Amino acid sequence: MNDSTSDCVFCRIVAGTLPACRVYENPHILAFMDINPVIKGHTLVIPKAHYDPITRTPDEVLVHVITAVRHVATAVWTGLKADGLNVTQANGAVAGQCVPHIHFHVIPRYENSDNPRNWIPGKYASTAEMETFADRIRRALPTGT
Repeated sequence: MNDSTSDCVFCRIVAGTLPACRVYENPHILAFMDINPVIKGHTLVIPKAHYDPITRTPDEVLVHVITAVRHVATAVWTGLKADGLNVTQANGAVAGQCVPHIHFHVIPRYENSDNPRNWIPGKYASTAEMETFADRIRRALPTGT
């Protein structure tokens, strides 16, 4: 674990010093809406502790992360009535990682939407619109998660 987390955007979200539209949380994990979504409903899943890259993340942390990714993916797929979804993770700037804190992207995909390889960031019309998508995902989370 890297102790220099004061500059990490995700660590600041975990600490509550930066706002985020939270979708799912447990003692180890936080999931929240991406503010620059590839498509509306794009959700990020992170460990609360700062780790980066995946190759230096302990197995016990990865177990918590991937379990939460599965729960969030299930909720995104069913709650947003997606036709499919992408789950992806990048390591290093050259791989497209923008925040150096391990995280997974859960992205709903629809048959009538852009090419599934589209990674052009978009925006929500408002915080209320983002919250509407987050609420649909929250309500679809498997019970007991």
